[in-house]
Amino acid sequence: MANEEALQFKGDEDDDEGIISLDSLFFVDRNYELTEFTFGSNSLQLLCLRSASTDYDLTGQLVWPGAVLMNNYLSSHAQILSDRSVIELGSGVGITGMLCSRFCREVVLTDHNDEVLEIIRKNIDLEASRRNQSLLGLTAEKLEWGNREHIEQILQKHPSGFDLVLGADICFQQSSIPHLFVTVQQLLQIKGRGCKFILAYVSRAKMMDTMVVNEAVQQGMRINEVEGTRTTPSSLTNLQNYKFMLEVFQFAASVQETRVNSFH
Repeated sequence: MANEEALQFKGDEDDDEGIISLDSLFFVDRNYELTEFTFGSNSLQLLCLRSASTDYDLTGQLVWPGAVLMNNYLSSHAQILSDRSVIELGSGVGITGMLCSRFCREVVLTDHNDEVLEIIRKNIDLEASRRNQSLLGLTAEKLEWGNREHIEQILQKHPSGFDLVLGADICFQQSSIPHLFVTVQQLLQIKGRGCKFILAYVSRAKMMDTMVVNEAVQQGMRINEVEGTRTTPSSLTNLQNYKFMLEVFQFAASVQETRVNSFH
C-alpha cells in the first residue's frame, strides 16, 4: 500500500520505547487498476481503486454509485451535452467528465486534492491515447469549494463560463455543503439562466437531505427531481438508501417564491 519511506521508527538511547511516525503517504493507496465501464454505446477505460484509501480525503480515487447514475442518465440524454461547455465539481477519477468529453466541446474536471488531480490527469492522457487524439478541450483544475481564488483562476481561462455544472455523488461531509452551493452559485451567475447545475445525489442521511435543499434555496436555486432517475441499487437495498438525480438551476424569483420538491 504505502512505501517504506512513509513509515519511520524513532528511538531514543535512554528510552526503551520507540515512536512510530507515520508520514501522510502511509494512508495513500496507489494500486490503481485499469477498469472498463460501459454507458449506453460508450465504453470508458479508467484507472481507479476498488476500495477507498484509509485517508477520508481520498474518496475520489474510486467510482461511486452516484457517478454511475449520472453517466447512465447523461448517456441516455446526450443531447443536453452536445457542443456544450461543462465543469464538473469533485470529479474523482474523472469518469463523468470523460463521458462528457465524447459530446461536449469543452470539459473542465476539478478536485481539491492533489493526489486525486494526479490520477485525473493520468486518465485524461489514457483517454487521449485511446482515442488517438489530443484532447485540448478536456482539462483538470484544482478547485476547493468556496475558494474564490481557485474559481477566479478557472474563470480567467474560461471567461464565458459554462453551460453545465455537474456533481456526481459529492455530498458526503455536511461541513462542505455550504461551500459547495456557494461555488455552484458563483459558476451559475456567469451565464445566469443559460447555465444549470445537475447533481446525482445519493441519500445517506435525512440531515444531509435537508441541508442540501436548504443551501440550494438559500443561494436562490429551484430544485427539480428528474423523473425516472430515483432508484435503489441492489448493493444498498439493506441500508434503505436511495439515489436519484436532481436538476438544480438559478432563477430570477426571490427565495421566498421558490418551489422545492421533497427528497422523499
